[in-house]
Amino acid sequence: MATPISRRTLLAAGTGAAAGLSLPGVAAAHADDRATTRVRFTLNAQVLDGGEQVTSITLDTARLGPIDPAGLTTGTFSVHAKATSPIPVPAGEYDLDRTVTAVRLDRRGDIVLELSHAEGQTGGGTLGYVASRGRNVMLDLDYTLTQHAPITLRNHRSITIDTFVQNPRLSSPEVDAFTSHISASGMKYRLYSPTGSPSSRRGGRPLIVWLHGGGEGASLPDGYYDNETTLRANRGALGFATPQAQRIFGGAYVLAPQSTSAWMQDGPRFAPLIHEIISDVIRGNRIDRDRIYVAGCSNGGYMSMKMTTVYPTLFAASVPVCGVVTSFPPGGAPLIPDSELARISTPSWLVASRDDTTVDPQANTAHAHDVIPGSLMTLYDHVVRDGHRFAGHWSWIYVARNDPSIDGTHIWQWMAAQHRH
Repeated sequence: MATPISRRTLLAAGTGAAAGLSLPGVAAAHADDRATTRVRFTLNAQVLDGGEQVTSITLDTARLGPIDPAGLTTGTFSVHAKATSPIPVPAGEYDLDRTVTAVRLDRRGDIVLELSHAEGQTGGGTLGYVASRGRNVMLDLDYTLTQHAPITLRNHRSITIDTFVQNPRLSSPEVDAFTSHISASGMKYRLYSPTGSPSSRRGGRPLIVWLHGGGEGASLPDGYYDNETTLRANRGALGFATPQAQRIFGGAYVLAPQSTSAWMQDGPRFAPLIHEIISDVIRGNRIDRDRIYVAGCSNGGYMSMKMTTVYPTLFAASVPVCGVVTSFPPGGAPLIPDSELARISTPSWLVASRDDTTVDPQANTAHAHDVIPGSLMTLYDHVVRDGHRFAGHWSWIYVARNDPSIDGTHIWQWMAAQHRH
């Protein structure tokens, strides 16, 4: 992360008997005349289709003794969230109360505060978008907890927490399953490694390369290069690491490199840097070289096609999502000319939505489909998931959920069936 020390500072909540504590940034919570104590808490996050949100908070209370759950209500604690940009440009910042929708005990006996969250809801996101940079950044999150009623233990003793200390790291299990790496050339990447025994007779695993959109690259003029937003901004890479996808692919490595800027700014230069990372992963793991797949969205949709022009025999299949082949911005030379598209021999399935106002689907996806020999294409009318309508550019949501299908075959199953010839 760009600012690992300052991102999530020590916090406590409210006012009370311990208000005179000298620890910077720590205040006291509501206290009664019985036992008081200090408790750490962790922010739990989930990556929704529209990006990561903090969905619950776990308080490290198991060590206090058996808690009587009957005494916990949504009014026992209140939660305030403050999010600030790590670079000096406003980026989706907020300062507001989070609604506690439920309180429960987990298996360890820790208290879990469930928070209101939903697609498009303000105030829970872990990312902010810097419009002037065209980049997402990890927000610095400061959460304040306030206790309004004592916690009752099963031995009828009351506990009032006077100091709450925020864990400096988010807990986001899907993201945390990807390890963090840096290539010899300095490009950062994340890698998911499958579990269990390989299904291939050769003993090798397939490798899926996910190339992110423009908003998930670095902003080096600001000194920002996080190796985080590639996984947290959408479910593009995470989808291939789900149990469903892993069953379909028979256990696959999932690789997510992060550009130092945007792929479209210099695709020919980035192609060998991505290839270097792929080679490193192959050398360090048992990879089936005949089952390497590339997919990407927007900038990454362009880059997935570009990779198949530069390395025509490397990939078993390519899935460009709302990718760009024309000049961008308009007026220049095509990013990928027809002469290159026509030479693509990698089996390709292109995806976009007709209402995409960011990348013209007809001039890019439909045109590329017409030129790439034997390619498949799925064009949606809108991007809708669980009743929420997203911007038309976000068609990667469908690929992340294995939705596109042709003649009854869904896109993940099609990918998994492709082998390099």
